[in-house]
Amino acid sequence: MTDIMSKYELWCRCATEDADLTAELQAISGQDAEIRDRFYQELSFGTAGLRGVIGAGDNRMNIYTVRKATQGLANHLKAQGQAAVAIAYDSRIKSDLFAKEAARVLAAADITVYLFPQLQPTPVLSYAVRYYGCQAGIMVTASHNPAKYNGYKCYGSDGCQMTDNDANAVTACIRALDMFADVQVADYEAAVADGHIRLVGQELLDSYYEQVLAQQVNPAVSARAGLSVIYTPLNGTGNVPVREILRRVGIQQVTVVPEQELPDGNFPTAPYPNPEIRQAFECALALAEKQPADLLLATDPDADRVGIAVRDGEAYTLMTGNQVGCLLLDYILACRTANGTLPQNPVTVKSLVTSNLATAIATKYGCEMRDLLTGFKYIGEQAGLLEQAGQAQRFVFGFEESYGYLAGSYVRDKDAVVASMLIVEMASYYHEQGLTLLQRMEQLYREHGYYCHSVVNVAFEGEQGMIAMEQLMSGLRENPPAVLAGCKVLSVADYGRQLRTDCVTGQTAAIALPKSNVLSYALEGNAGLIIRPSGTEPKVKAYITAIGTDPAAAAAQETALLAQAKELLK
Repeated sequence: MTDIMSKYELWCRCATEDADLTAELQAISGQDAEIRDRFYQELSFGTAGLRGVIGAGDNRMNIYTVRKATQGLANHLKAQGQAAVAIAYDSRIKSDLFAKEAARVLAAADITVYLFPQLQPTPVLSYAVRYYGCQAGIMVTASHNPAKYNGYKCYGSDGCQMTDNDANAVTACIRALDMFADVQVADYEAAVADGHIRLVGQELLDSYYEQVLAQQVNPAVSARAGLSVIYTPLNGTGNVPVREILRRVGIQQVTVVPEQELPDGNFPTAPYPNPEIRQAFECALALAEKQPADLLLATDPDADRVGIAVRDGEAYTLMTGNQVGCLLLDYILACRTANGTLPQNPVTVKSLVTSNLATAIATKYGCEMRDLLTGFKYIGEQAGLLEQAGQAQRFVFGFEESYGYLAGSYVRDKDAVVASMLIVEMASYYHEQGLTLLQRMEQLYREHGYYCHSVVNVAFEGEQGMIAMEQLMSGLRENPPAVLAGCKVLSVADYGRQLRTDCVTGQTAAIALPKSNVLSYALEGNAGLIIRPSGTEPKVKAYITAIGTDPAAAAAQETALLAQAKELLK
């Protein structure tokens, strides 16, 4: 505790530029547990950058941890020559402050900064990196985490989230720094005046909108079908761009949930602003009772993910990320095949925890499906690799079960703006055929089999939680189950050891993907269970796949696998 107290006392002396931090440090005086939680470790700079609770200390998001991380990034970039960095931020508490502080550090390091003067979605930041020819990008966001969190995602010159190698190199630069002695900051106004900090103008947004609009499959159908939409940006960044893109494609009946329209990092009506959960839709559903709509859309605070609810008689049914992704994939491939715009040797991409129904759909249309580790950077990377090979047009669609979708390769991250446009277009297309998205989903199930998917989340908070999480994964790795929910385990894929083991023959095969702390169990009948720690939150996730020839059979298997997964994660 001595070292921790030394850090605490140092912060009390030196962290004087933010009154909120000063007050917090004073308030925890004499409280060993509170002090320890803030100083027992530094926020780790992983491939998703930083993410943590806002507050004082090395283990919190604040202007000093942001500055130190940015100084490390600056030192990494400067070692490679001249550099430029794009910076954007969302509606979270202190996001604008953290963005400005990062810009000041980069300006002091003689790095040109393209800073957005108002909040923007994550995909717009990805677009800006390549638009301006930057070597890196910073997005200040904690995505869908509760209000007490903020974060800092780093992007490479390709517009993808930073690779493992670059993240490790930046981490080394950060660790070499003293939090207070080694970080330089420029005067903000002076840096704007001398051109080190350049405020991004409307021309970039107009260029981005043009690229989004270019992804339409049936451009006239949205304006023609007359669909009504209720939209909630969940007090985040989607309000302006999503409404603008829907306006441009001709959707006239868009009603925005009033209490969730404007930016508010406290998320007063959606404490968990995550479109994966029903609670995020409660205000939209209440509005729909008074003003029925065909479709409900919800984007998360940084507008890289979108969830939907579909009118089903007098009620509304929320659709999962797997369902929406498979619907979009089928719609794009079917329509582009019909209108002759599908490229030769088309490529689609998904994460390995995403439904294999997508693989069946891709196969139907002669489309290659690439299965990758979780993390949209891997999907964006594929778009970049195809572009480097002069085959950018081959990238058709990529998605993750966690409500992230991308059509086209104009950005290298998931994009709720293009996804919202295509979801409304797809719903309009089927509306003209007398079908809802629910009915079209039923048709896909009848054709390919009934797939049920569930995710179990178990939280592991604090220092002890991290230890317990490591022990859980080690135990599963050393003692793999032979049977899960009455189904034999046919093979185990250990992505940490990059090895797949056939449980019947005992033979092993290498896995040609980067190392990742993931365990995947393939079961009889194409069912499956995948377990991995979250990359952004202190929790372990179990992804369940159940398949049946009818809904009841699939649901029964899903229930059994859910119970088994909960037992494994105890």
